[in-house]
Amino acid sequence: HVIPGKTENQLLLESGVAVNAHIPPDYLLRICERLGPLLDKEIPQSVLGVQTLLGVGRQSLLRAAKDFRHTLWKGSAFAALHRGRPPELPVNYGKPPNVVHILSARQLTGCGRFSHLFPTSTYQHMKMHKRILGHLSSVYCIAFDRSGRRIFTGSDDCLVKIWATDDGRLLSTLRGHSAEISDMAVNYENTLLAAGSCDKVVRVWCLRTCAPLAVLQGHSASITSIQFSPARKGTTRYLTSTGADGTICFWQWHANTMKFKDRPVKFAERSRPGVQISCSSFSSGGMFIATGSTDHVIRIYYLGSESPEKMAELESHTDKVVAVQFCNNGDRFVSGSRDGTARIWRYHQHDWKSLVLDMATKMTGNNVSSGEDKVTKLKVTMVAWDRYDATVITAVNNFLLKVWNSSTGQLLHSLAGHDDEVFVLEAHPFDQRIVLSAGHDGNIFVWDIDKGTKIRNYFNMIEGQGHGAVFDCKFSPDGQHFACTDSHGHLLLFGFGCNKYYEKIPDQMFFHTDYRPLIRDANNYVLDEQTQQAPHLMPPPFLVDVDGNPHPTRFQRLVPGRENCKDEQLIPQLGYVANVPSLPQEDLMKMLMSLLTHCL
Repeated sequence: HVIPGKTENQLLLESGVAVNAHIPPDYLLRICERLGPLLDKEIPQSVLGVQTLLGVGRQSLLRAAKDFRHTLWKGSAFAALHRGRPPELPVNYGKPPNVVHILSARQLTGCGRFSHLFPTSTYQHMKMHKRILGHLSSVYCIAFDRSGRRIFTGSDDCLVKIWATDDGRLLSTLRGHSAEISDMAVNYENTLLAAGSCDKVVRVWCLRTCAPLAVLQGHSASITSIQFSPARKGTTRYLTSTGADGTICFWQWHANTMKFKDRPVKFAERSRPGVQISCSSFSSGGMFIATGSTDHVIRIYYLGSESPEKMAELESHTDKVVAVQFCNNGDRFVSGSRDGTARIWRYHQHDWKSLVLDMATKMTGNNVSSGEDKVTKLKVTMVAWDRYDATVITAVNNFLLKVWNSSTGQLLHSLAGHDDEVFVLEAHPFDQRIVLSAGHDGNIFVWDIDKGTKIRNYFNMIEGQGHGAVFDCKFSPDGQHFACTDSHGHLLLFGFGCNKYYEKIPDQMFFHTDYRPLIRDANNYVLDEQTQQAPHLMPPPFLVDVDGNPHPTRFQRLVPGRENCKDEQLIPQLGYVANVPSLPQEDLMKMLMSLLTHCL
């Protein structure tokens, strides 16, 4: 049956359309969009993100793994400079190049690419050298000195401890604070250590003698952050402290005498009752410091005048600002907020402009789509820059890390692996590819943010106690070590090479004087109650375990000042009994009575 006026082909076409009415016009395109990302996971394209049915070669939907095999370069190819630079390997080159070829090429040309000489797979060889129990409470703060030879830990047991990086020895305990340690900072001359506490006080010690140099009392609530300014103006230096009282204090000190002025330059920033300044960061040159507050405001101060002065207030965030971080080189800084965004700020034409990073942005295959997370309200928990400021990394409360292009705001990678919130993001000191993350799930990850891949994972499992949440983590300045602290009072030491030096120290390290009572003078300086001496002038202490039991004599020689003592001088006398605050009052009294009975 033929309908007049219509050809057979037209009728076939119309009947085909009618039979397949359920097929939308963009059906082939949508198939391509679904198949493309799946294929990209197995065999990546040479040009990522291009989705087409008409591609050929390495862009074809019919491409196979053999299409991506790349001919291995000969040794001479690595010595062929392109515009004075070593050649860049193709993305699909595969395994890292032969180190012999790389070193030979560098010898011939005098230069080589860092990524060739030191592939990210090298970081798989970093291992945990030692886990040391050194505090009776959680340890929220850790820092290296500027040389990387010493590690400082600040704990909720009110103590700051100094450790040797190379062998894990306990070198000194700094006493004086009466509440939890909230932040620590080392000055750029590597001569001072400052610690802030929930007792509202900042204490400063000399790193050469461990003597207390200053007790700074300018806040009416807990210290939330402290920073030494990198800026140098003659012999004038500044230490800044921010507090839960909504104030920031600029403490001026003299570089030669190391004396601090009694009164700070102080700014009270309470736009309403209860406002706290939660974070701060100096610019690389030290002329600016940015602070983030619970009133959603970022404030910027300028230190280039005779006296510090407030420069700007930025009110773009709609919830608490929990993290700010200046870049390593330049005038940009990033802020993270509980409103689910981070902002990259730049001073341009006499005003601070921001680039918004929306945490609701998601990765879909090679595409980026924006949408609300249905599970929870997204919040930024931490921010960081890579070493060369090309990318910004944000930690989100959905346990993901997001890597952003710092110039365009494009989401580059979304890194999954953590099972709880992440409050530690630490960029490698010179390798822009490497970032550390750690969180309350006890996991420590080493990431390659160039490729968006995980290099190494450590899990902080404590025998008989489950996992320990990791509260802080820092790289040493040379990148050879990193150290972490946890919720159970441990210091975790990681690094390259063997751990034979760390095997010579005990797993629990306390001094018998760590928790002895202190008496305070009118200026809040302290003396040991039993000896009536300043803690740094007391004889070398004895090394004990967590219960106060002295370690064997071979361990006592690890204490600075006891290295050359005779054996009989390394055995504690009866008077040296650890005063461990974790014991109940009744047990302490029984112990004291038994000692008195023994003496009588």
